Amino acid sequence: MKGFFDKYRATFSEGGKLHAFHSLFEGLESFMVVPNKTALRGTHIHDAIDSKRVMTTVVLALIPAMLFGMYNVGYQHYLAINELSTTSFWTIFAFGLLAVLPKLIVAYIVGLGIEFTVAQWKKEEIHEGFLVTGFLIPLIVPVDTPLWMIAIATAMAVIFAKEVFGGTGYNVFNVALITRAILFFAYPTMMTGDNVFVRTGDSFGLGSGTLVDGFSGATPLGQIATAGDKMPVLHDIVGNPLSMMDAFLGFIPGSIGEVSTLAILLGAIFLIWTGVASWKIMLSGVVGASLMALLFNSIGTTAAMQITPLTHLLYGGFAFGIVFMATDPVTAARTETGKWIYGFLVGVMCVFIRVLNPGYPEGMMLAILLLNVFAPLIDYFVVDANIKRRMKRLKKVQ
Repeated sequence: MKGFFDKYRATFSEGGKLHAFHSLFEGLESFMVVPNKTALRGTHIHDAIDSKRVMTTVVLALIPAMLFGMYNVGYQHYLAINELSTTSFWTIFAFGLLAVLPKLIVAYIVGLGIEFTVAQWKKEEIHEGFLVTGFLIPLIVPVDTPLWMIAIATAMAVIFAKEVFGGTGYNVFNVALITRAILFFAYPTMMTGDNVFVRTGDSFGLGSGTLVDGFSGATPLGQIATAGDKMPVLHDIVGNPLSMMDAFLGFIPGSIGEVSTLAILLGAIFLIWTGVASWKIMLSGVVGASLMALLFNSIGTTAAMQITPLTHLLYGGFAFGIVFMATDPVTAARTETGKWIYGFLVGVMCVFIRVLNPGYPEGMMLAILLLNVFAPLIDYFVVDANIKRRMKRLKKVQ
């Protein structure tokens, strides 16, 4: 493979026929073959685990959530049209695959297209951060989100939340969540409601073109948010009661990749085992959410306040967010102590928003974006405290 790239390097180099695609060639080469060089300035550790391989590891960790999300898309659709028992596993999965794959393709084409263009214009290497971002975007949106909306939101997020800051490593906010936020505030009817989380049409001929009347695709958190003072009995889209096991496995309506806590847990174990994501952020996020839930649960004046910590962890996008987006090394806190504080506050704010604002029954997106803003400040105070502590120690020695 190295010989293949060596053979065509001159064609894509300065003066070559395809020099206009130099950044694309270099990006593919460094993705397929570990580069044997480092940047021209600064001190670097020579290691085979570069940014592209770190991003690839995250993508691998996301695959279980994506695959189950695809199956659940088909599962919810065939459940809604009352054909689940007569439909095979592979037909259900194929339905979800055909519904999700176009979103994945659009996100990558738009995002990578912009990054390739910017890299070529600046005569720089292609930033590899979008390998993960492009995978995340289809997993955190409702299944019926139109492709043109995804394209517009992705383009705006990449340009205004990433490239204007300098590209990968310089962005303040998680780009995938900014995409979700743009969709949420620009097209609220497509991001919330009873029907958006269940595929209402067919997928390239599979399934039904129209769903039966009277079904409700409201997520469990959506059901709680509109319940009033009494905690409701949570049910699926055809009225059957939902159990905690249903939520853990992922047989519930929701955004594509956020439904299965089991699949997300497998990804979390893989990320922790490889050392790519911080277990401190994950653990402290769970602790923060649990303590905040217990506090509200002790008051219990509304249905949202009566949610147990386990319910918060299993329903909605908390698990997906704390594993795959709160741990983003660029936008999260970077000091070890700061990671504990950052994760804890993400969990606290998620439950705080869910409980006290029925208009945002999810809460995780806003919690992470809010803490993205404060992550540098958290690190600043942690470092400052360390300096002061060492100065006191030095004075004692002197």
